[in-house]
Amino acid sequence: MKATEKIAQIMTDNLIKLNVNDSLSKAESLFKKNKIRHIPVVDKGRIIGMLSYTDLMRISFADATDDEGQEVETTVYDMFTLEQVMTKNVEVITEHTTIKEAAEIFAKKEFHALPVIKYDKIIGIVTTTDIIKYLLQQY
Repeated sequence: MKATEKIAQIMTDNLIKLNVNDSLSKAESLFKKNKIRHIPVVDKGRIIGMLSYTDLMRISFADATDDEGQEVETTVYDMFTLEQVMTKNVEVITEHTTIKEAAEIFAKKEFHALPVIKYDKIIGIVTTTDIIKYLLQQY
């Protein structure tokens, strides 16, 4: 393990993104279809927020069931916009940030994903899971 290894080595660059005008239903579908927990929200390629599956579940009853185990339909997503639910003022890193620096950010903060930018455009995302997998490979 080298202290100077860059985040670009472990980040996900095949991004799934949401446009700020996308619906929360679309977000839920992307989370479930791709088995992911964080989606960057962009406007013209620039990161403006981050939506986590936890953020979505805080406002959702979509996975609730009634007494007989039948799914209950709800329109709760129609009550909010993506911009209202997403985290704004997202901390970002660059492709030149070291893996160690990213791990230090995760250790100090209460979030689990960091968008990676280059010239103000999002080019990737790194999560705490990516860091853990990298550390496990070192053993």
